[in-house]
Amino acid sequence: MSDPMNGPQHGGRRTFVRRTLLRGAALGAAAPLLPAGAAAAAAAAAAAASNGHRKAATAPAGSATLRWLGTSGWRIGIGGRTVLFDPYITRFPTGLFGPKGSFDATTPLQCDEELVTRHAGSPELVLVSHTHWDHINDVPHIARSTGARVIGTETTYHVLRALGVDAGQISVVKGGEVLDFDGFTVEVVASRHSRNAKWSYFAPGTLNAVPRRAPRTISDLPEGDTLAFQVSVKGGPSVFLMGASDFEERAASGLRPDVLMAATPSSTATYRYLQRLLGALGDPATVVPVHWDNFERPLSLPPQRDPVMDLDGFTDLIRTLSPTSRIVVPDYGTLYGADMRPAVTA
Repeated sequence: MSDPMNGPQHGGRRTFVRRTLLRGAALGAAAPLLPAGAAAAAAAAAAAASNGHRKAATAPAGSATLRWLGTSGWRIGIGGRTVLFDPYITRFPTGLFGPKGSFDATTPLQCDEELVTRHAGSPELVLVSHTHWDHINDVPHIARSTGARVIGTETTYHVLRALGVDAGQISVVKGGEVLDFDGFTVEVVASRHSRNAKWSYFAPGTLNAVPRRAPRTISDLPEGDTLAFQVSVKGGPSVFLMGASDFEERAASGLRPDVLMAATPSSTATYRYLQRLLGALGDPATVVPVHWDNFERPLSLPPQRDPVMDLDGFTDLIRTLSPTSRIVVPDYGTLYGADMRPAVTA
């Protein structure tokens, strides 16, 4: 997550804009699709041919579906199997999106088990990017109630053990692993957490042992290092999943996913973030901005933009840098197919 006390930078001058100055603004839900015009697409295709390295804006049509769970979370269906990434469904208030000074780091952790079960289904695998509450909060219940395997960092392991998850269900990874699940693979990519306007990030720290006391509040959950994942479906798409708006360029270079779930930045502290990300991943056919929504609103409501995130500027820059990429701004109620085109609207 981004630091609650810092906003974006503009024109090379840092502006320390607090979230709270903008929370009262009326913000509409983002449009689910932002396709380029036919003429622009044709021109882009010609440019791609001359450049020789850009992909056409298509993706393999395999037996996969994707549903956005808000923040950076996804539910991926592969045949009759389910993979979750960063499933934060309970979405309880912390004051982060409230009036100035209302953010409370001592907010108790809470899980709406019935709601989580309804959205999570029966996954066989849960991928966790890092251990801030808006990424891991609901994972312990999912793991305990379904027996799903959880893949994450050593800190993720220790947090889950403290919260009653069986050690045999947790696979610790560091980045560089390619794991075979008979029908799809998961490539683990060493990554980085988002930076704020002070070149720092929220709640750093790692755990090298199970804490004596189980985490009770959001402040008990450090970042714990950050991972990205590329899920590649046999006969279907490859999807690059990010939980934060920074990355390890050398680790990601050459992966060439069909779909990129690109975390939206809250500042420009990371040098040429989007330029380097798209270049490392080879201008994916489809780019999906994530982690731009108010994650304290329930999933039953339309997505509301976090005013700290310049979603329009982010999508404009994607369009400029990678004109052959199709941009999809997701919503909570749409089931997408393998190419991120709507399959069923709930």
